[in-house]
Parts: sequence; structure tokens; C-alpha cells
Amino acid sequence: MEHAISMTGVEKHYQDFKLDNLSFTLPAGTIMGLIGENGAGKSTTIKLILDLISRDKGEVQVLGQPNRALPKPLREHIGVVLEECTFPDTLTAHHINKILKNIFQTWNEDQFHAYIQRFQVPAQKKVKELSRGMKMKLSIAAALSHDSKLLILDEATSGLDPIVRDEMLDVFLDFMKDETHSILMSSHILSDLEKVSDYIAFMHRGKLLFCEEKDALLDRYGVLKCAKEDLDRLNPSIIKGVRQHQFGAEALVDRDALKGTWTVERATIEDIMIFFAKENGR
Repeated sequence: MEHAISMTGVEKHYQDFKLDNLSFTLPAGTIMGLIGENGAGKSTTIKLILDLISRDKGEVQVLGQPNRALPKPLREHIGVVLEECTFPDTLTAHHINKILKNIFQTWNEDQFHAYIQRFQVPAQKKVKELSRGMKMKLSIAAALSHDSKLLILDEATSGLDPIVRDEMLDVFLDFMKDETHSILMSSHILSDLEKVSDYIAFMHRGKLLFCEEKDALLDRYGVLKCAKEDLDRLNPSIIKGVRQHQFGAEALVDRDALKGTWTVERATIEDIMIFFAKENGR
């Protein structure tokens, strides 16, 4: 299996939104960070991958198979954590274990209990009594406990403090020690994605602006700081976005194509996202 996820020419039309000709692949054994502003289409993309909503056009494959015809044994290898906890409020972790071991043939009860203990989730507390962070950790524990090969995480670190977020990232990296495992992870916390992702896919207003290796992005782009009038001296083709302020200007530039002596700082994923969004209309 070359790709954990493959989307080709996928479109989804709503009255006030269109997911437009979306194509990308998540190579098996890698982590892809899915970024973009609210309303960019990230959650719609994830729902299309999971076949929770129907697409209007295009093809989607998951774990090497068309997602609409994914056999149940293969579905068991997909772990999903959505932005909101989907477990009923009145259940405890103890109840959830009992239910899921009767749903998943691959359910690993010992592994679930080990994650619950590791994450310090109170096993006898009802879901409604847990903090947002604890609910998220409960969801992650469940997603990791049925022999998942592919994790799909929609804002999975949302609501967690920096220390716990770092712990969760370590858990995801442990999961990736098996080279057959893959993760698609959407998040507004771009520093998290910068730490763990192999690829970054940037969605903006329903379109995919780029999907590239993270290290290649960070090597390619830099933030140029200069006077406003200096921008006119640059070849417009190397500028990917401009931000002006009272003391001068900043531009995201292609470092290799930049000629001359300039002050250029290394760009972060957040820099790249913001400048691309400005260039393509906020």
C-alpha cells in the first residue's frame, strides 16, 4: 500500500461553499498536517474521507481501497478523533471499554486501560463530568486501541494545555514507529504540526493551495524584511505574500530565487500560511 489516503478531483457543493477539485495523497508511514482558516474546508475534507457525507465529484481511496466500499475489517484499522467528543455524556471509560470491545473485533482492552492510566483519565467519571482536555484524551485512547493503521485527527490537541499537548504529540510519534502507520491531523496549533508533520496541506476557501513536504517548505521560503520602496526592486514572481506596516514591509519570498543582499529570516509554517492567505485573498 503506497498511500494511506488518496483524493483525486474531489468536489463538494453547498449553497454558500464549494470544495473545489481537491487532490492530494498521504503516503503510508507519514504524518500530514492539514491547515487553513475556519471555514477553509478541513472538516468537510475529513468527513468526505470517512464517507460521512457524499461527494459530488472525484475519487477517494483509504488504505488502498475506495472509501465507499471499504470492508468492515479494514474500517477497524481507522482511528478517528473529532473536535468534539462523540461519546454519550452518561458513559464512563469503563462503560466505553465494554461497548467498544463488542463493536471492534480488533479491540485491545489492556491497551485501552493502559492509555487511560497513562493519560490519567478517571475511569469511573461520566463523560459529562470530564474537562474538555480529558474528553479529548479519552477519545484518543479509544482511537489507539483497535489496531489502527490510520489516525484521522480533527483538532485533536484542541483544549489541551501545552504540557499535555506535548505528551499527546509524543504518543502520536510512538504510534508512527510502526512504518505502516499514518496520520492525517488538522489543527490550528501550527507549532504542533511543525514539530511532527512530514507533509503540510494548506486549504483556503475550499481550495488546496499547496501540499508539500514540511522540510522543503521551511527550506524554500523566508521572511524578507525591508523598506516598502524596496519591494519594487524585487522580481514579483519570487514574492508569495506581503505584509506592510508603519516601519516597513515583510514579504514571504523564495529564498533560492532571491538575488542580492537582503535580511531574510527563516519562515515558520504559520508565516507561510498567513502570507499565502494574504496573496490569495483573505
